[in-house]
Amino acid sequence: MKKILYTKFQNMDEIIAKLMERAEIKKAITRSNLCKFWGKVAGEKFAQNSKPYSMIKGSIMVIACKTPIVAQELMLRKTQLLVKFQPYAESLNIKVKDLKFDAKKWIED
Repeated sequence: MKKILYTKFQNMDEIIAKLMERAEIKKAITRSNLCKFWGKVAGEKFAQNSKPYSMIKGSIMVIACKTPIVAQELMLRKTQLLVKFQPYAESLNIKVKDLKFDAKKWIED
């Protein structure tokens, strides 16, 4: 039986650096960071009843809403939300052109 020696371990910094070179990883992390700002943009009341779900076509953010009523309220405030999102999106070099609100996408944590 041949003995296996494990001597070529990679440093975690090297692994993370390699992952960060991949464009899809960078994009996912950037979008994840953008989603963290939803509470500041929507306000506490709406942040509890809605959350970012995904990005479609690169610039449309889909927001999952707890109820259709929340989706309707947010739809009425869409222009204001887009204006509030602008500085956060620009700081991450992301364009958010539209928001889509969908009560069917809500999943309880």
